[in-house]
Amino acid sequence: MENEIKQLLEKVRPLLQRDGGDVEFVSYEDGIVKVRLQGACSGCPGAQMTIKTVIERMLKEQFPEVKEVVGV
Repeated sequence: MENEIKQLLEKVRPLLQRDGGDVEFVSYEDGIVKVRLQGACSGCPGAQMTIKTVIERMLKEQFPEVKEVVGV
């Protein structure tokens, strides 16, 4: 499952990198995916919104077993 999540995150990365940011996969356990936003995204006021509206939505659509995505 982790490899599939990482592959999907690779599709999100270019969007974040355009604005000087990036995303790193941290872990997956019990339906919870943990990611770390980096670069310009790490201190961005919209970081939580990016996690929920972009990353979490994409992961839940692709993998119904994903319950939540959290930033660490």
